[in-house]
Amino acid sequence: MTSTTGEAVVVVSRRIKVPAEDIFRILTDPQRHPDLDGSGMLRGCVRDAAVSGVGDVFVMRMHYERYGDYEMNNHVVEFERDRRIGWEPRPGRGHPDATEPGTAWGHRWIFDLRPDGAGATAVTEIFDGSRIPEDKRAEVDSGRAWWQTQMASTLERLAELCIAR
Repeated sequence: MTSTTGEAVVVVSRRIKVPAEDIFRILTDPQRHPDLDGSGMLRGCVRDAAVSGVGDVFVMRMHYERYGDYEMNNHVVEFERDRRIGWEPRPGRGHPDATEPGTAWGHRWIFDLRPDGAGATAVTEIFDGSRIPEDKRAEVDSGRAWWQTQMASTLERLAELCIAR
């Protein structure tokens, strides 16, 4: 299922025939994020520590044609074990906005997990761009232009990773 809620929230869901705790284990391990990344932008994590709660920061190496190679500092802002994890990316080393004050857009990536029958989970990925400044929101079409397809691909890859275990 793919939908947009409000002006700047993109929601994509998929049922995965794996218990939520198995899925959550992958989502809290930044080393696994390039394996499930549907955008093709993630190149690896800087440290191999698992996310354990709100306030944690995990740094991902990224590549985007316009910016080249750079890092994003992902600040965990939502964390409910086996149910929900969310982070706000902020420009890091090598990003053209890294040294500019106030450059965090305030957008969030969220994964929500809900039991859906015996041994299955409804996984919803959310791109919440409602906090993005208006000029930047217009630049990314509130996330719709590029994220719906990539988010569906991410959930497909997540399902494949979980089932392959």
